[in-house]
Amino acid sequence: MIRDARDVAHSTTSDLAIQHYEIALAQFQSYRGDALATLDAALAADPSFVSAHLFKAFLLYTLTEKKYVPDAVAALDAARAHAALMTPREQRLLAAGDQLVRYEWDDACRTFDAVLVDHPRDAVALQTAHLMDFLRGDALNLRNRIARVLPHWSAEVPGYSYVLGMQAFGLEECNQYPEAERTAHRALAIEPKDGWAVHAVAHVMEMQGRIDDGIDWLQSREQDWAPDNAFAFHNWWHLALFHLDLGNIDRVLHLYDTAVHPEPAVFALSLVDATAMLWRLTLEGVDVGDRWDAVAANWESRLDVERGHYAFNDLHAMLSFAAAGRTAAAGRLQLELQATALEGPASAGLMAREVGLPLALGVRAYARQDFDTAVEQIQATRDTAHRFGGSHAQRDLLSLTLIDAARRAGRPRLARNILAERQTMKPTAWSDRIARRIEGEDAGRTEPAAA
Repeated sequence: MIRDARDVAHSTTSDLAIQHYEIALAQFQSYRGDALATLDAALAADPSFVSAHLFKAFLLYTLTEKKYVPDAVAALDAARAHAALMTPREQRLLAAGDQLVRYEWDDACRTFDAVLVDHPRDAVALQTAHLMDFLRGDALNLRNRIARVLPHWSAEVPGYSYVLGMQAFGLEECNQYPEAERTAHRALAIEPKDGWAVHAVAHVMEMQGRIDDGIDWLQSREQDWAPDNAFAFHNWWHLALFHLDLGNIDRVLHLYDTAVHPEPAVFALSLVDATAMLWRLTLEGVDVGDRWDAVAANWESRLDVERGHYAFNDLHAMLSFAAAGRTAAAGRLQLELQATALEGPASAGLMAREVGLPLALGVRAYARQDFDTAVEQIQATRDTAHRFGGSHAQRDLLSLTLIDAARRAGRPRLARNILAERQTMKPTAWSDRIARRIEGEDAGRTEPAAA
């Protein structure tokens, strides 16, 4: 048994294996390098290294794609084959992994919590749970899970900066913007290349409507977060989003083509960002050329495998099908969502039923210009849409779509009503453009009063 740099015990006696594990952990935390390949090196040094098998399963599962689930299950089974060697911590982590692959996401996070009570510096358990909090839309635990273990971390403990970066993002998602920004700067003072902490500040500036600050922030730190970073696509997306707010369409399209989606997306995480940016551009009336075709084709190629896995991804697939006019693919995805809502396992079924399906129906209605139905479906779901994950900034797409559907439905009072909430926090050029659009649609129109 060997203890790692955070004094967590592992069921291995191989110094080389634990060295590779430490490198993989740093790669996982920083989004730099190939953590899976490094874990394979750890397992080559010690095939019975249970923690490495579990780490591999968690890394694969948090990619949010069903195609990686069989490999995650295989990694869990490889860990299970060495049950006689497991520490109690590893036994509980195996239980958490089994819960994840059964879509028992809430239970899995409670199991991670049980691990962290006794092992608060288990960095793999902490970051995996943090990512699952994001996928579950659990803003409170994005913040509170970190707070519960933070007394056991300090600048002397390897990886402390990344824990602060996670805390910063959790604070931001709980609308504690000054605290989030201060915490992110503490993280970056220790590790300037922490792309997650840079990202937390970008979120703060987005939510506060500090558009010029956001552009300056990301551009001034580009050499910290962009080169050789697997998370860079998302920070590029944030930079494009700031420019879209200002109406710098040429700049947005350039960023889209060169940084957000320069080639067909391999991972759904980046395909989501490409889809979300194109949808916002479409709502703004921008001709995006043939960009929708490539994105929709990519989503359609995934349907056979990905159906019923994660409703957040399904919604973005539906956006692409609606925008690209792929009615057959949209109909098929709707049927898949309906089946998942009725029979899907645990978290997958809940997310499809409560959020994914009604929003997908709203998007399909919007695409066929049935704007009243689009309003009905989106408005009924928007305030609880956090249940299928994503951030406040990502879910702003729902508000933008609802406002536009209400405007097109000839319901300017409702459009202004929803816009007012956005303008309170973000009195920016984007909101002003939307307001002018509503007023233009409203000219000479008499809207019936609500019943």
